Amino acid sequence: MIPRYYVVAEQNHELQNPTSEEKLLLLGRRIRLAPGSRVLDVASGRGGPAILLAQEFGCTIEGIEVAPEFHAVAVERAASAGVGELVSFRLADAANEELAAGAYDAALCLGASFVYGGLAGTLDALEPTVRPGGHVVVGEPYWRSWPLPDDYADRDEPFTSLDGTVAILESGDLRVVTLIDASRDDWDRYETLHWRAVEEWLAESPDDPDADEVRTSYERWKRTYLRHGRELLGWAIFVAWKPPA
Repeated sequence: MIPRYYVVAEQNHELQNPTSEEKLLLLGRRIRLAPGSRVLDVASGRGGPAILLAQEFGCTIEGIEVAPEFHAVAVERAASAGVGELVSFRLADAANEELAAGAYDAALCLGASFVYGGLAGTLDALEPTVRPGGHVVVGEPYWRSWPLPDDYADRDEPFTSLDGTVAILESGDLRVVTLIDASRDDWDRYETLHWRAVEEWLAESPDDPDADEVRTSYERWKRTYLRHGRELLGWAIFVAWKPPA
């Protein structure tokens, strides 16, 4: 289940990762989306990438999202954007869903490899769903430098270096053919939208039973980002091609 903090902090995000519309459209071109393409979007959130890709490329996208708050917004946004016939969102935990083998031209998991216990588990789950010649796409953090400073909070996050991340992606048959990296501007947009949303929610909801927990998480994440994360934590969209058999 998604922690309450993210439900509060990402209530104003159109894109719930440190990326941009321009980079998502580049992704669509790199994985050669077109009318008739079938795409799986795991942890589809508030629907931003799915709606954008469907609008631009006319592809069919099936999203799976576990948070009811995000799922409801995604359904509403798709209808408002006029892509309700192309985009569908299933309210479910993707880790417990049976996914059809070879059914998709691309399978996306942007910033949510935790659904399958990490990057390796995500690849194990998604590679079989993609046809030969299709793509598995993950958005994943990585460390820009190592070792981390002694006072870096959350140092036990299961990330590795950029080349280490690509090595995991290529440990089987998949081959990484595109990398779309997050800029500092992408990170600042993503993180500071959290700040605005949480500050406003705390001011409006001082008696909410989760207020103290949300405040504590917010202060910790903000401090970590400003001290170290902005310099040391990277994030990229990795496009892995599944060669034809």
